[in-house]
Amino acid sequence: MFHVIIPARFSASRLPGKPLLTIGDRPLIQWVWQCARLSGALSVTVATDDARIFDAAMGFGADCVMTSPQHASGTDRIAEVVRGKDFAADDVVVNLQGDEPMMPAAVVKEVAQALSSRPRIDIATAVAPIQSLAEFLDAACVKAVRAGDGRALYFSRAPVPWPRDSVAGGQPSRFDGAWRHIGIYAYRVRSLLQFASWPPTPLEEAESLEQLRALEHGMQIHLVTLSEAPPAGVDTPQDLQRVRSTLQKVS
Repeated sequence: MFHVIIPARFSASRLPGKPLLTIGDRPLIQWVWQCARLSGALSVTVATDDARIFDAAMGFGADCVMTSPQHASGTDRIAEVVRGKDFAADDVVVNLQGDEPMMPAAVVKEVAQALSSRPRIDIATAVAPIQSLAEFLDAACVKAVRAGDGRALYFSRAPVPWPRDSVAGGQPSRFDGAWRHIGIYAYRVRSLLQFASWPPTPLEEAESLEQLRALEHGMQIHLVTLSEAPPAGVDTPQDLQRVRSTLQKVS
C-alpha cells in the first residue's frame, strides 16, 4: 500500500492561483486529487500554504493540511506533512505535483509499486523515450541516464547521453536510447525525511534538479520506463487551454 501527497501552492509566476483555476466544472486541484484516488492509494492528502486552496480542497472532500509558506520545493512541503502523519519508516509516499491533472492513475500506482517491490531502493520515478531531436536538445526537457538494472545514473538538462560518433557541426543526428524524466516520485518515508534534511548540493544547484541531491548522497533511484510520456502539466495559460480542451469533454 502507498500514500499520495499533492503539494499545491497559490503563487506561481507564470500562472498565479493555478490550483483553483477551473477545468470544466471543478478546480484543477480536484482533477489531480481524483487521479490520486483512482490509483488505489491508501490515503490522499493535499498539502498547501494557502487558505483558499485549503478551503477548496476541504469543500470537495479532500484531506488537506496547511503547511509552512517557506518551503523551497514540493518535496519539502510533503516532508512536513509526513512528519505529522503516523507513517512507518518503510511506508511509500508518492509526490504527485498539484499541476498534473492529466497524470494517469496507472502511472501513480506503477511508480509506487516499483518502489514497494525493491526494498533496497530509496526513490522511484519515471522516464519515457525521447521522441524527437528538438526534445533531446531542449533544456526544459530533463534527461535521465539509466543503468541496465533500472537505476538512475544521472539527470541533466543537457542532451545526454551525447552520441559522439553521430555529431556534425556540433549537432547530433540521433537520440535513440535517450530518456525523458517524468516528474513524479515515490519515496520511502525514511528516505524522504533524510533527503529533506540535507541542504542543496553542487550538482543540484548547477542543473536546478533536486533529484541530484539524492544521487550525490548515494541514494538509489529506480526509473520506471513508460512507453510514452503522460500529457504535460499546467505551467502557462496555453497549457491550461490545452488541458481544458481535453478534460472538459469528460467532466
